Amino acid sequence: FPTRRSSDLVLKAAVNDGDTVADDKVTVYAAPSATGFTVTLPDNGESAWLVLTPAAGYAAGTIVLPSVAQAVEKQEVLVNCTQSVTTLTVNGNGATVTGAPATLAANAFFRLRFEPVAKVWYRVG
Repeated sequence: FPTRRSSDLVLKAAVNDGDTVADDKVTVYAAPSATGFTVTLPDNGESAWLVLTPAAGYAAGTIVLPSVAQAVEKQEVLVNCTQSVTTLTVNGNGATVTGAPATLAANAFFRLRFEPVAKVWYRVG
């Protein structure tokens, strides 16, 4: 049987060509210092990793997602939080948000992905 060879780059591209998302998220840092904080993610059409490091556990906080007008298909937002947030609001900024957590424990995380036809951010992790 004939043997076919591919370079490592071709093989890597083929493996990564699935529906997985590479680590190409823009990192956004936020260190709220009081309850009732609001963190707004950039409107740049890029996926974002929000590293949320509140000074302490807080009763309330809000994360404002990129605006629906600027969000793109399969755009993702990954959120990590080092402290607890008792009441978390995830504001879709014109889009619907489905499955977002209403609270965060210390060291919790979640991931949302945007679907443009229905204009919905879906929780995917």
